[in-house]
Amino acid sequence: MTQAPLQQFYIPEEQSVYLLSHDDARKLKEWVALCQVQLEQLGYRNIELIGKGAYGFVFAGITATGEEYVFKFTRVNLPQHLQDRLEEEAFMLEQVAHPRVPRLIVFQRVRNQAILVMQRAPGINLEEVSLREGRLSPRLVMRIADQLADILRTLRREAGPAGRSVVHGDIKPSNLVFDAREEAIALIDWGSSVFAQLDANLQFVTANVMELMSDNLQQTNARLGDVYFIGEEQLEGALSSPRFDEQGAAGTLYALASAQSCRFGHRAIPATSLGLPREFARMLDGMLDPDPATRLKAGDHFIREMPRLARLVMLDLPEPAESPLVPVWSRPLDREIDTVVYSSRKAFLREEGGRETLNDVNDVQLDRYYRNFMQNMGETEKAFLAAVSRLGKYPVVGGLAVRWEAEGVYIDTSLNLHDPALKPAFTAAVNNMVTLARAIHRRGIFKSCLFNARDTLHLDREAPERPFEPLPGMRLRYEVSAVPELEDRTRLHSYFEDGPDPEEFLVLPEAIITSLEALNDIHHTGMIIFEALPQHLKIHSHYRLLDPSREDEFQRRLDDILGAVGLIEGLGVSGFMKMPYKDTRFFPHVARQPERFYPRDPRAALAADASGR
Repeated sequence: MTQAPLQQFYIPEEQSVYLLSHDDARKLKEWVALCQVQLEQLGYRNIELIGKGAYGFVFAGITATGEEYVFKFTRVNLPQHLQDRLEEEAFMLEQVAHPRVPRLIVFQRVRNQAILVMQRAPGINLEEVSLREGRLSPRLVMRIADQLADILRTLRREAGPAGRSVVHGDIKPSNLVFDAREEAIALIDWGSSVFAQLDANLQFVTANVMELMSDNLQQTNARLGDVYFIGEEQLEGALSSPRFDEQGAAGTLYALASAQSCRFGHRAIPATSLGLPREFARMLDGMLDPDPATRLKAGDHFIREMPRLARLVMLDLPEPAESPLVPVWSRPLDREIDTVVYSSRKAFLREEGGRETLNDVNDVQLDRYYRNFMQNMGETEKAFLAAVSRLGKYPVVGGLAVRWEAEGVYIDTSLNLHDPALKPAFTAAVNNMVTLARAIHRRGIFKSCLFNARDTLHLDREAPERPFEPLPGMRLRYEVSAVPELEDRTRLHSYFEDGPDPEEFLVLPEAIITSLEALNDIHHTGMIIFEALPQHLKIHSHYRLLDPSREDEFQRRLDDILGAVGLIEGLGVSGFMKMPYKDTRFFPHVARQPERFYPRDPRAALAADASGR
């Protein structure tokens, strides 16, 4: 059976506006302002931008009667077939009637601009809740699971005008809006939804013989949801079925219970290790199992038994505060941070002769975030990279270096969190990263820098053969420690101790390398990354001087680096990172976390905990 390339319409991460060139940032701001003006002219008020991606923007506003609506725009510079997708999304949303699905209000065009208007669900999305809270309580995970199963049951039997069940195709935490007061969820973003080609038993849904023989049922109509959450069948372009959404639900529930941003960690951190009720945890592991038959059986159990499991007596039991496995520093900052993660030395995480997937899908965002980043990696390796990316969703700067050896894992970190209120959730994210690293059995070094995109310097040039020229007054920012933080020199983590990075293709001029070598002898922490494009140079940096007595020399060396950017030739990326001192933590390998379940009698467990205090 031939498979058509998946129709791609998705962006897993959005780029900070501070990483755009001046021209692109200006166009973005103008475009957002234009959308807001159009909505105000239509009579809506309190317009706010609540989301954006590669293909459009999402705004919220209030009607004259006080109803809250959501407005989805596509970018007008997109090809027409992508702009038409918004109308298709409106049509699919119209097929679904469920109290947990915000209903379609209208699809309209204003001066060739397509706008999708729908109800606004109260609350914030579950990815934001997860980032704020860390691991959600087992009781809350069960409550969310029951509501998700109810939505999926409705979608399976949804008749609608077309008489077919509907596949949402992109169930993930950020597409579930959570009302904390009611503990109720709403499923949003129907841009990947299609009519199911197969039913839950994987039989063709149509009884029409001519339709069965047509090409329409030999090629998938599936759209690629978020590759961090969708299952194998959808990823590989199988015919669409309600089983797709079971997989999205399983990945979502697992991520919420474990404080991760993907489904990939289930082999190293199984659901049975997360303190969930025994039957539910084993069912969730079954839904994520590599064996298709096991997944189908567990999915049936989820749909059929979730109403019964939701009636289990569950309390929010006290959990001891989690201690970070590697140092995490926390101090408030008086300015905004847009954290961006840059990682290198990833090639060794790929499997020899690994299976190629998604090669026929032509999509820039997929290239950037998956094909060039995670493809050909094992599940746990993908989960580790996603865990590092999750750190960048917090206001944090610093870096980490992970070295895998035969006997275990050596980890150096410099992580500075600038919102102390988020430390418990951030600690869970850091510990997941360490736990996943311990489950990887390879030899190699991985490095990652976390920097504030608001400090990125942008230099433009008219053509690739012209030199980059810093603007007057342009300087590399740095902080100064109030008092010297001096350690034994032998413990310094040098810029150059691991040699040049094999995955970075920009060769920096000797003048910049000389200045970096001089900086290496001044006690500091930080990083600098040069990203050279044909007409644009980005310099990402974060520096903290730990020896105030050498500030003049430190500033001069930074100025010398900036003054030498005109000598940069070629395109690509080159970066350097320095830890403040060596405080390497060693962890032996652990392939899989041990079982830990929710107690059978939570009231007795609560009483025992109270009497033990």
